[in-house]
Amino acid sequence: MLIEKYDDKQEKEAKKEAFRKYLESSGVLDALTKVLVALYEENDKPSSAVEFVQQKLGGPSISEYEKLQAEKSDLQLMYDELSTSYKKKCKEIEELKNSKVVIDAFIDRLDDKGMD
Repeated sequence: MLIEKYDDKQEKEAKKEAFRKYLESSGVLDALTKVLVALYEENDKPSSAVEFVQQKLGGPSISEYEKLQAEKSDLQLMYDELSTSYKKKCKEIEELKNSKVVIDAFIDRLDDKGMD
């Protein structure tokens, strides 16, 4: 039991260390440190520290994100409307094709009877 706990603890520590090395080698720690230092050095602290960090890391601000979400929603509605319209038009085209087949068959019968 004691050995299992020790092994679990070692495994967790190894995972933590591997993750820390990953963050360090990928530049995440350096980027976060620079942003946090910039926030610390700001004379006029921003009202939203999260938004400050997002802007410094290149992400959209909260208001930009909300605007993009609204735009995405509008575009989804437009897409749905166009998709519905497209399906209706395809159905109309099929109905017209079927009507043409019926009309052509009728004309062929008239031709066969010499009623041209």
